[in-house]
Amino acid sequence: MKNLSICINHVYPFITTEEITGYKAQMKTFISALHNKTGSGNDFLGWLDLPSTISASDLERIKKLSNNLRQEIEILVVIGIGGSYSGAKAVIEALSHTFSHLKKDRHKPLVLYAGQNLSEDYITELLEILEKKSYAVIVISKSGTTTEPAIAFRILKNHLENKIGKTETGGKIIAITDTKRGALRELAENEGYITFVIPDDVGGRYSVLTPVGILPIAIAGFDVYRLLEGARVMQSLTGENVSFEDNPATIYAAIRNALYNKGKTIEILVNYSPKLHFFSEWWKQLYGESEGKENKGIFPASVNFTTDLHSMGQYIQEGKRNIFETVISILTPNSELRIPADSGNLDKLNYMSGKRIDEVNKMAELGTRIAHVDGGVPNIRIEIPELDEFFLGQLIYFFEKACALSGYTLGINPFDQPGVEAYKKNMFALLGKPGFEEETEKIKNRVLDD
Repeated sequence: MKNLSICINHVYPFITTEEITGYKAQMKTFISALHNKTGSGNDFLGWLDLPSTISASDLERIKKLSNNLRQEIEILVVIGIGGSYSGAKAVIEALSHTFSHLKKDRHKPLVLYAGQNLSEDYITELLEILEKKSYAVIVISKSGTTTEPAIAFRILKNHLENKIGKTETGGKIIAITDTKRGALRELAENEGYITFVIPDDVGGRYSVLTPVGILPIAIAGFDVYRLLEGARVMQSLTGENVSFEDNPATIYAAIRNALYNKGKTIEILVNYSPKLHFFSEWWKQLYGESEGKENKGIFPASVNFTTDLHSMGQYIQEGKRNIFETVISILTPNSELRIPADSGNLDKLNYMSGKRIDEVNKMAELGTRIAHVDGGVPNIRIEIPELDEFFLGQLIYFFEKACALSGYTLGINPFDQPGVEAYKKNMFALLGKPGFEEETEKIKNRVLDD
């Protein structure tokens, strides 16, 4: 069976083979630190063996619940922010029919999201849709007090109780939260909600292969067993005993850092399929929140080609030379469509008649790679044979493992996010949250000075 593969031919001559292999000893140390839990953030390594250790009873509960809910609801609302929703959305959007929301014969619940922003218009318009639909809610939070999802859950909980009656909501609200602690755990037990656990040793951005991601993906109608199988294969392919040269995660992490040390401080994740747009959003959080610390880190950006070749393509081709590209390439699409001949040929496209759209897309990818490399942009290519649950599982685990190794190479803890708290303190102070009185006075004076 083919698996995910990495092509590094086009990082030369920007870096040398010797510069890449120069990381070999470090990678051996860092992968050992991960597996032996001796490195920074070692209390958040539950994701490392998750594909092969996830509870069979949890999977059976997820399967049973998802089968039941698919028969009962039209819409599933996932409430969460950051990794609490982005992983599920990445997989669901990648596997869904692009226009599934318009298909009259759809047999799966439409998955919508809340708690990932503070837009009053967004929540109001969501309520308008939910008023006329049968729906269930998955609320994801370890604490239950994170501002954005907590506000959304308070509103949707109230709406659902008014819509179907409080006694009926127990089967339509699922809380994924801490084992024992927190406001959401307390509420779930008081109200009799269905619950699943976020493992204590798994951070949000690494949680897609826990019930946080698996449950919404299963309710959306996709094969989570295949997703986990793909992740298990990649767990083996990136294991502690795999050589540096044969391990795609160590190679990717080493090249990223070698390029970073040559002044390539921005990485652009490129796709040639719009189905991968939200996968890129998940990837940006994973790498941005993991690496951006202590004034270090590669800035993660993304583009959707060929669309963005008509906008961002100009900057990538001729802008500041501090960028490199990582391209996710899908070998075989799930559909086949050929370009028809036209007798008038006014658009001058008959030379393409009979060719598959994917062949044109592949030539656009090849032509772009040549142009960008010639223009000074190193190119890493990650290829998957097709876009399905199995290979998405491989992609997820590959990027997670490489991110951890890359973070260690930078000399930071890739599993915390201290900088995320800065805006929250200011927001709480401005809103007058009890306990923030001193900060409130300070920040109000700053605002007045502005």
